[in-house]
Amino acid sequence: MTRQYRYYDFVMALFVTVLLLSNLLSSAKIIDMGASIGPIPLVFDAGTLVFPIAYIFGDILTEVYGYKRSRRVIWAGFGATVLMGLFVWLASILPGELDWQSRVGQPAFDAVLGGISGLVVASLAAYLAGEFTNSYVLARMKIATEGRYLWARTIGSTLVGQIVDTATFFVIATALDVFPADLFVSLVLTNYILKVGIEVVLTPITLLVVNALKRAENEDAYDRDTNFTPFSVDV
Repeated sequence: MTRQYRYYDFVMALFVTVLLLSNLLSSAKIIDMGASIGPIPLVFDAGTLVFPIAYIFGDILTEVYGYKRSRRVIWAGFGATVLMGLFVWLASILPGELDWQSRVGQPAFDAVLGGISGLVVASLAAYLAGEFTNSYVLARMKIATEGRYLWARTIGSTLVGQIVDTATFFVIATALDVFPADLFVSLVLTNYILKVGIEVVLTPITLLVVNALKRAENEDAYDRDTNFTPFSVDV
């Protein structure tokens, strides 16, 4: 019989919410803080404001519940993102009402959300590669450190997972014309710095949540005999 947990479903719901919100914000706006590193301006898509929180939830899920249950949540997020992309695309091709056309208009809709189909393709590929990398590295580091140095595991797994995620996302999104090619280096650099930086800043909160959940759930999973294939939802 599969063990039941008090808070697992809530963490899953928050994880998926953050993932969907990050995709919508990424399509909606590119932010320029007016700063630069040498000749490279620091610009980033608005989804970067919230997407690192998904990695924090990923760390929490793997650390407390184990890789297999984290894998299940990753696939739940994948399915939700596909569904969002499908219905945004459907809304874009259906005819607009006359008053809406005069107030907002199809060009405005397309300018903000028209690229979301390409964005979703890039996001899903990057999301799967990055989240599974993050979860795998965290689980392996937990075994190697015998459960010690949680802060090092969360930050270390993020350093690896985010470079995989960020590079994959912007290579595909730029190829699909979601973002202009001349911003590629700036977007990759800025997004990586911000994502890792947010993870580091929020590490104390992550540790508090992890330790509280371990006590509340009476669980502290170790993936010693886990099959790390990503292509499963079994627990």
